[in-house]
Amino acid sequence: MCEHLIKLEKAIQAAGIKETFRGQAWSDNCREWVYFDCRLHIDKVTQLFALPPCVELYSNEDERSGLEQGFVCVLCHDAIMGVHPRASTDRQVPLFPPEHERETR
Repeated sequence: MCEHLIKLEKAIQAAGIKETFRGQAWSDNCREWVYFDCRLHIDKVTQLFALPPCVELYSNEDERSGLEQGFVCVLCHDAIMGVHPRASTDRQVPLFPPEHERETR
């Protein structure tokens, strides 16, 4: 995982959230994409982790290829992905960070 996303990855792992996939997700333009079984609280993650400009929000809303939402580093082609909010209504998935999370990282 690239230096731009590693703190976020470590924090999700420390929260005990299950990793569901790691690798080259769907094209040669992907390096290491890591998927977690959680819904990422986009605003809180952006605020708490002070993500650099090279990290962009990514949302795939195509149900055929899989609903997902997370962050992609456009420099390194790495990503941290969670369950898309639309898909998370089908089953319970944890929210990261939890609503009560306030500390800065």
